Amino acid sequence: MNENHTQPFTIDQIAEPEDIQGVIYSMLAIPHLSTVNIFNDYAAPELDPSQVGDNGDDSGIFQLDEDEKLYSLTIYADHKRLAVDPFGAAQILVTKAVRRLICYGAEPVSISSFMNHVEFANPIAQEMVMAARLGLDAAAKSFGLKFSQRKLHYDYSEDGGFVPPTLIISLFGKLKSRDRLLLPKFRKKSDNLLLVGRSQNDINASEYLDSYHEVKEWPLMKFSLSTETKLMEIMKEVIKQDLVISASPVGIGGLFFSLLRNALPNDLGFDITTDAEIRTDAFLFGESMGRYVVSVSKEKEDDFVDYLFDRKIPVMTLGHVTKGEIRIDDQSMGFVDKGLVSETLDDSDE
Repeated sequence: MNENHTQPFTIDQIAEPEDIQGVIYSMLAIPHLSTVNIFNDYAAPELDPSQVGDNGDDSGIFQLDEDEKLYSLTIYADHKRLAVDPFGAAQILVTKAVRRLICYGAEPVSISSFMNHVEFANPIAQEMVMAARLGLDAAAKSFGLKFSQRKLHYDYSEDGGFVPPTLIISLFGKLKSRDRLLLPKFRKKSDNLLLVGRSQNDINASEYLDSYHEVKEWPLMKFSLSTETKLMEIMKEVIKQDLVISASPVGIGGLFFSLLRNALPNDLGFDITTDAEIRTDAFLFGESMGRYVVSVSKEKEDDFVDYLFDRKIPVMTLGHVTKGEIRIDDQSMGFVDKGLVSETLDDSDE
């Protein structure tokens, strides 16, 4: 658990990059940043609510029988953060799954957890297991989830080389009707983009820090279980009241890649302005929790902002959806169909 790390990491140890476009092009080649890399499709398959359950897709939304009810299942796994802080990492893992289902319009119901590659005789491993279990319990209680299964496999083997202990959770949810299904994609040019939650000068445990800067020892990103629980209830309400067109948690790759994943399905782009009080790299690529990206129609933006303001929830206007160009602080990063992705992928395939 990084016991030999004598100098705790701080963001000041990383110089703020001058060439944001160069950072973006480099990060597009990181395998973990699905769905925008050479190992995956540019975007998840088109999801037609009327055809859910008829064929397989990556949405995790499905229909079990003829009663028209929809269900959702998402799976998350982690070993890097588990080694740093198993209590916090377990809570973050559950939170990531909850946020994903909420943004589909689903109601999270039950959770299953599975931990493997644990060495039974190792006291440190046993401490990790106990801390992770406490983290899982805390998150499940906070989000009102039931445990359907919780298993620990002591399948550690030195003969095959070291495999880090891994925590895997699956979260099951349900949707009341197809009309409540919200798809993670921008719909049309000129829709407004807003950021719900508070941004942080934080790049801890991010792909930007770990893969781009190759800093392998870091603390966990900013996270508050109570904040996540409050935001979950808020997002459920704005979706229920039909105030948003799309909603996505800021996840792997940070805000920029969360926006890109929503833009690609319909070949759209986005024009955003960063927060002057936050480092640009932290704002775009940091993975601190407690943030959602939403697209909102011009007609409903005032109602949406007023709803959050009345409940003292931070919200920031990011910009708007474009026809295909991606712009950050008035600088063009290219077009989704003319180089931003395709040209970079060609280069990385050499």
